[in-house]
Amino acid sequence: QVRLVESGGGLVQAGGSLRLSCAASGRTFSTYAVGWFRQAPGKEREFVAAISLSGGTTKYRDSVEGRFTISRDNAKNTVYLQTNGLKPEDTAVYYCAAVTGTTNRIVRGEYDYWGQGTQVIVSS
Repeated sequence: QVRLVESGGGLVQAGGSLRLSCAASGRTFSTYAVGWFRQAPGKEREFVAAISLSGGTTKYRDSVEGRFTISRDNAKNTVYLQTNGLKPEDTAVYYCAAVTGTTNRIVRGEYDYWGQGTQVIVSS
């Protein structure tokens, strides 16, 4: 079992930055690929970023490429999402998810564990 807890969300002006964290319980965290998703009001959930078990492979949706950076610290059982250059369209609840296997499963929306989310609001 893995429990995921997100934090770091908040209200920020356009162009600002936030660092989201996903803290995981369980000693096998390093065996999971981890990803971030987001869901805005009235919209479907969408993939944002994913990182492999070792952190050597990362993937992003096109609209955040170059602005967001996903990283992980397996010693701390934590995955981060550094969000820079935030835009109003980035406003959403951000969730992290963990899955056994590769980042491809995350990109396809597959997951074994899911967090409760953290709200990001970007004002114009």
